[in-house]
Amino acid sequence: MRLVDFGNIWLFPATNRLQHYFVKKLTRSFFRLSLVLALGTAATLFAAVDRNYKTTPVMRLEVRKLVQMLEYYHYNKEAVSSADYPQLVTDYMAELDPQRLFFTAQDEQTLRKQFGPRIETDLSYLGNIDTAFDIFRLYEQRVESRANWIFDALKKDYDFTAKEAYALDRSKSPWPADSAAADDLWRRRVKFELVQDLVNDKSLADAKTTVRKRYERMLKNVGEIEASDIQEMYLSSLTRMYDPHSAYFSADSLEDFSIQMKLSLVGIGAILSTEDDGNCVVREIVPGGPADLSGQIKVNDKIIAVKQAGAEPVEVIGMKLRRIVDMVRGQKDTKVVLTIQPHDSADTSKSKQVTLTRDLIKINSSRAQAAIYEVPAANGQISPVGVITLNSFYGPTEDSTQGDLKSTCSKDVAELIGKLKQQGIAALVIDLRRNGGGLLSEAVELTGLFIGKGPVVQVKDSLGRTTVDSETNPAVAYDGPLAVLTSRFSASASEIFAGALQNYGRAIIIGDSSTHGKGTVQQIFEMKNYLPRLAQDPGKTGAAKLTIQKFYLPNGESTQNRGVIPDIALPSIDDYLPIGESSLPHALVWDEIKSTPFTGKPLAKAFVQPLLQASQDRQTSLDEFIYLKKNIEHFKERQEQKLVSLNLADRLAQKKADAEFKKLMDADRDRLAKNNFAHHDVKLDSVLASEALAKKPAPPVVEDGDTDAVDSDALAKLDIYLRESLRVVTDALKLTKDPQYWADGHAPLTVADSRKG
Repeated sequence: MRLVDFGNIWLFPATNRLQHYFVKKLTRSFFRLSLVLALGTAATLFAAVDRNYKTTPVMRLEVRKLVQMLEYYHYNKEAVSSADYPQLVTDYMAELDPQRLFFTAQDEQTLRKQFGPRIETDLSYLGNIDTAFDIFRLYEQRVESRANWIFDALKKDYDFTAKEAYALDRSKSPWPADSAAADDLWRRRVKFELVQDLVNDKSLADAKTTVRKRYERMLKNVGEIEASDIQEMYLSSLTRMYDPHSAYFSADSLEDFSIQMKLSLVGIGAILSTEDDGNCVVREIVPGGPADLSGQIKVNDKIIAVKQAGAEPVEVIGMKLRRIVDMVRGQKDTKVVLTIQPHDSADTSKSKQVTLTRDLIKINSSRAQAAIYEVPAANGQISPVGVITLNSFYGPTEDSTQGDLKSTCSKDVAELIGKLKQQGIAALVIDLRRNGGGLLSEAVELTGLFIGKGPVVQVKDSLGRTTVDSETNPAVAYDGPLAVLTSRFSASASEIFAGALQNYGRAIIIGDSSTHGKGTVQQIFEMKNYLPRLAQDPGKTGAAKLTIQKFYLPNGESTQNRGVIPDIALPSIDDYLPIGESSLPHALVWDEIKSTPFTGKPLAKAFVQPLLQASQDRQTSLDEFIYLKKNIEHFKERQEQKLVSLNLADRLAQKKADAEFKKLMDADRDRLAKNNFAHHDVKLDSVLASEALAKKPAPPVVEDGDTDAVDSDALAKLDIYLRESLRVVTDALKLTKDPQYWADGHAPLTVADSRKG
């Protein structure tokens, strides 16, 4: 079986479940909702029902089969015992109400008492998910009641001079104790929403109108939730009790997932997903696509609203992902305006509008790219250093169609290496900062370009059986000094590649304090293949995505949870965000197995230490690191402010201070960018041929009056991490020429037996 790493989980934070069901929290608005009614008796809990949800015969088949799959195929198959099943009530409530605003603590106690004892029997033997429907009905009632409460509250006057605050993130807070506590929470919630708009120069009347429309839309979204959506949320809550990457897919979700894995993108060159709080998040940007060319949209940015030509913006928070994607998609050469909230903005009220022209996403734009940088050395000479940027481990899969990409990342990188060597590079950097994974086979092939023959990854299944994937081609494409640049977004196959080269002592690893830490393999199990009755109705087929294996490096260490620790760590905002496996609930643990025999060993500390010390000295003294650390400290300071002021004057003062800080930082960035190392691009032959026939992209269009947009004159890129990586590998180049650092008769960061391809 060919393993595909379903990993660029971005894997994210709020939950990072990139391949989890797309319907996530359809009912949650950007400003998460809460509860108004105290829980009544079980007899009256679900009285007001206007939709007849019930477990269908097909659902029963799928539910029973899913439980069997979890108990048989899942890597951590014994993670959930009979005593754990009542927890599913709490987890599912949190799926519906992630910000702990709808339900009460009494709800949780009553629902667990009512449904907890029977859940295992319902799921395992009866395939019954009526519990999910009953809890959802309560949730639906609470949404309607709270929305009506809000509509009444908006008619009242508000005092924006009072010194009070609101906790923006309640995901780890308890549910309100009673209706009085819920009302007070909601009073501050609504006031928070109004202040958000007032800070952004809206009138109070307009702010109230916006808030009302938000909750009217929320009610509409709740009304559109179907039984299959509820089934997906409930069963995915079950699978995530085993690990955060397992999920149940409805038929629609399975289709969306397949589109994502084939890199069939949505017209602007971006992959989107929804978060626990209902926000739509940019998970991936395709190099060369409209989103990338705009220079104004980054991974993890939130899309708040979508505007079509000649129409009003439509807020998409809390909306189904499928509906959002449909709004973003469109005819070639038509325009769409996205309201974006930058992911790295400490000010949650900050947003900007970006106008994009939809286009066909050319597959060449996502392929490996290269450049040669002229790096000054200490002796005044210039060292030419090659950089290859690789954003995924791509290649044709078993179901690739005629129009899909036929090349592979390993072949493309080999071609680029050949061109870089022809132009006389002294060292090479592989940039994996945006690489969330891809084909495991390509990670193995790519590693082989730098080590020749040898084991690259060990794969262990739930039965303890271990297989070793090795590169068998002895040819080496590049045998010189090598560095790999990583980040918290480098996941799965990226971690295998970086970790293997670190095991062999073939590259020095530079980047965030660790990579993402996704060391697991998922497989899709389509229900129709396991239930003959469902095979007769393929349009209704659901699927399970289950974690079935774990990755281990040649030395036996897992990449799971811990990730790959760099030899040289650089300061990064990413280290203060929940971007990593360790931030996910029920993540599988780090462990290690027996090392497989391989020729190589990690870089000697005596070699790494002077490189590390030189980098740390630069991190202390260079202006660019002083600039970077100022940004990080400002971000940390704002992140630590768990409470948001509801005093308008305080918020306006904070906004002004943030704007002044940004102005100073932008000026510093532009000044420092003038010192960028000179460089020129090196491109694949097929890309050059394609570009010769293609028109140059139009410059990005910025909406009139968008004060937050980046000035086109200030788009000079200051890539501090790449600059430092170039310095480190240049330092390493000097040390490799010093025999005191040699071991086994050859210089570090080089291949002993140079079998060049």
